[in-house]
Amino acid sequence: MRNNNINVLHNSQIVFYLGGGLLFLFLAMMLRPFAIVNAGERGVVMQFGKVQDTVLDEGLHPIIPIVTTVKKLNVRVQQNSFNAGAASKDLQTITTELAVNWHIDPLKVNRVFQQVGDEELIVNGIMTPAVSEVLKAATAKKTAEEIITKRTELKQEIDANLKGRLEPYGVIVDDVSLVNFSFSPEFSRAIEAKQIAEQEAKQASFIAQKATQEAQAEVNRAKGQAEAQRLQRLTLTPELLQKQAIEKWDGRFPMVMGGNGAVPLININPNDLATGQKRN
Repeated sequence: MRNNNINVLHNSQIVFYLGGGLLFLFLAMMLRPFAIVNAGERGVVMQFGKVQDTVLDEGLHPIIPIVTTVKKLNVRVQQNSFNAGAASKDLQTITTELAVNWHIDPLKVNRVFQQVGDEELIVNGIMTPAVSEVLKAATAKKTAEEIITKRTELKQEIDANLKGRLEPYGVIVDDVSLVNFSFSPEFSRAIEAKQIAEQEAKQASFIAQKATQEAQAEVNRAKGQAEAQRLQRLTLTPELLQKQAIEKWDGRFPMVMGGNGAVPLININPNDLATGQKRN
């Protein structure tokens, strides 16, 4: 009987400890006395809703349930696209699409969350109006044509101004990309007409230049032929002409000979060839 009582008491203790352990695990899961900060995140510590100075790095951190809560913010580089309209210096309406790479300063996530909020509030609350204002200020300094031809300069100006505008909020701008420009239909047609006119002007200039080069080539060829003829006349002598005539003669005399009985092609003078006169 006594052994039975001991066994019952022992079993009751096991059930008690097991039940206590399960209850502890359940409460631990419900109350979460720890916080896990994943890679690329930082934890904002709040006690009864008040933001603390402590910023939790990646890893496991113990906290006091109910009293302490942790809000996790992404500190990785993020990209957001913005469409903003502006007017150029020559009053052309331009719609610009920008892609902004940015991230929250890991050392200031508590202040960012306290002053602005989470990522969605950062984009909608401060980045969107800042991009619009910076873009309008930059495009107002350039004509529509300069916005196209000086794209790199415009990008650098927007990048620098946007960084200065968002840095006080704990938002770091890594890079700004000008994805696309859209102009009014009238201005787009004017640009197309100008490009066509420039292409036609270049084509006409090329044709004129080609004609000039061909004419100069003809002049050079004529000069070359005249110079060749002049040099040929200088090198021809009566003896050379007689020698060439004898070498080409087939040994037969013509049926009709000159009155003085001279053999054709013999005693030829180069000067007679130049003036077209026959030597008597």
